[in-house]
Amino acid sequence: MALSTPELHRLFAEIVDVESVSRHEKPLADAVEQALGELPGLRVDRLGNSIVARTDLGRARRVVIAGHLDTVPVKNNLPGRIERRHGEDYLIGRGASDMKGGIAVMLHLAGQLDQPRHDISWVFYECEEIEASANGLTVIADRHPDWLSGDFAVLMEPTSSRIEGGCQGSVRFRLISRGIAAHSARSWLGHNAIHDMTIALDRIREFRPRQVEVEGLRYREGLNATTISAGIAGNVIPDHCELTVNYRFAPDVQAHDALAAMRARFDLPGIDFELEDLSPAARPGLDRPLAQEFCAAVGGQPGPKYGWTDVARFAQLGVPAVNFGPGDPGTAHADDERCRLSELDQCAAALASWLSSDGTGHQLADGPVMSR
Repeated sequence: MALSTPELHRLFAEIVDVESVSRHEKPLADAVEQALGELPGLRVDRLGNSIVARTDLGRARRVVIAGHLDTVPVKNNLPGRIERRHGEDYLIGRGASDMKGGIAVMLHLAGQLDQPRHDISWVFYECEEIEASANGLTVIADRHPDWLSGDFAVLMEPTSSRIEGGCQGSVRFRLISRGIAAHSARSWLGHNAIHDMTIALDRIREFRPRQVEVEGLRYREGLNATTISAGIAGNVIPDHCELTVNYRFAPDVQAHDALAAMRARFDLPGIDFELEDLSPAARPGLDRPLAQEFCAAVGGQPGPKYGWTDVARFAQLGVPAVNFGPGDPGTAHADDERCRLSELDQCAAALASWLSSDGTGHQLADGPVMSR
């Protein structure tokens, strides 16, 4: 199948139709690499199924624009389809929101921008939707950190083409209680592990989440039980119970402090604490000159990012970053995830305005031609 049109809406539809579930991004990565390789003025590098294309125009500043190629598993939602809802055209299908709209805009503009005001690094990366160790940005940062260097970054996560600054941090952990199995008719001969876990559930219910302002944006915290597992039969006292808990913390908290707070809160008799994942938060960084320039070009009122995104990885590299991309974030990973086509146009126009040499978006060349 060929992805052979520069027209943004059709390019988007064709990218959605290239299945790219995590660890299986190669067909889409091959197509992106080929398309970028045919454009003048770009140095194209590849690591696994991650592609980085960079201009080298000697500009005073470099911006990084990044988006992940992978999606969660397909569930009878490919190929994509155009559907009209409430007077608007939407593309519906796996990845339409998270985040192939952003990929389409990136590829479209990489071929169109002529003499941008900043040098640009276009980063298309793999394995964002799975464990952190496989994330393409993590791998690139370990092996080729210079590929990600820059003064400011835009992560094309779905935000309905509104700026979202920073992101929440996340601690995910398991609480484990152990008992003694017995017949439920003679329960005094056993010890119920579920009953022991109720004190942990009480600690969650008693938690009062903060709402805190960080650099002008208001973030909400949350502590929630997300899964629980126990028991083998309706007449057996369970000897084992596991509860998964997720704490989302604001950007004014360091990851190690968030973890310490959770360990202290759940330091309970008979309950073990096992860390599953710790991801730092990222401050908005909207006070930086390039961020202010970007906000002025895009317009609108920036908001906070609820959830964790790879802006935190850029923050760890010393690159302030924001989330900005087409697609309804509320439908990400849903069976009918979708992106309004007018958002695609809005996002592309805003980025073109910011990146063009005169700040108007008018200096554009021909778009890319993709094939695979």
